[in-house]
Amino acid sequence: MEFSYYIALMKVFNPHTDLPALRERLARDDGRRIVCYCAAWCRTCDGYQPALESLAAQHPDWTFIWVDVEDSPDWLGDEDIENFPTVLVQDRAGTRFWGVQLPYVEHLRRLLDGADDLPVRDDGPGRIDDLAGA
Repeated sequence: MEFSYYIALMKVFNPHTDLPALRERLARDDGRRIVCYCAAWCRTCDGYQPALESLAAQHPDWTFIWVDVEDSPDWLGDEDIENFPTVLVQDRAGTRFWGVQLPYVEHLRRLLDGADDLPVRDDGPGRIDDLAGA
């Protein structure tokens, strides 16, 4: 199977298991990224992941990333997470949102729809390209 075809099939990337495909996607996307930080033991995250995958299928212009904080702690930069899910929204200008998001996919959909109008912030774990080593 051709690598780019594999990437087209993926909707939500996991840096622990999909890092090469994620790096290729980051090199080709337009800089709009959603990162959901969760943990395998979190039952809230278990229920949220399928909804996030469904949202990703509806927004192919965004790169969706699922980070298990225990598998990929380097994706947190210097940040600590106390509540799940914690969401990072970035575009080429920078971080537009960094914080806890209630586990309702409709809230995230509204956040994405208005992301261009949100101010750029200085907080968060850092640029996704840097965290991915892309």
